Amino acid sequence: MDWLLILIGILLLLIGLLGAIIPGVPGPPLSFIALVLLQFTKDPPFSEDFLIIMGLIMLAVSVLDYIVPIYGTKKFGGSRSGVRGSTIGLIAGIIILPALGIVIGPFGLLGIILGPFIGAYIGEKMSGKDQDTALRSAFGSFIGFLAGTLMKLAYCVVAMIYFFTGLF
Repeated sequence: MDWLLILIGILLLLIGLLGAIIPGVPGPPLSFIALVLLQFTKDPPFSEDFLIIMGLIMLAVSVLDYIVPIYGTKKFGGSRSGVRGSTIGLIAGIIILPALGIVIGPFGLLGIILGPFIGAYIGEKMSGKDQDTALRSAFGSFIGFLAGTLMKLAYCVVAMIYFFTGLF
């Protein structure tokens, strides 16, 4: 039974790592669930306090992931159109372009980076903003997206490190 829990935990960690980048996939919660699964093995490696702290951090990162891009966009003069455009641009950069056979950079990395920026710019222009405002908004959206993604990625990597440290 332990091997099944460990295998499911590793799968959740991998999906969680992808979810730190791909919108709509809850990366940090999946990584946290992997840590909880490891507790159900014959020799649980974590204390209750550790799991509570990791759970609280996961909740904070998940909430901040929604707040930071909006804050970044608004801080640089953007609107909801910029935030929506950024999200659509990210999806296009990750899913649509590679599905069409257009892979820009290694693993579509350039699409992941440029998608939110271009999407925010287009969103702002469609809502009637001038060139300078649209560019500032796009930059703010990009910075917010990058900060949120890095927070999620950091959490998932730390969870992965603890998982494998606890395993061995």
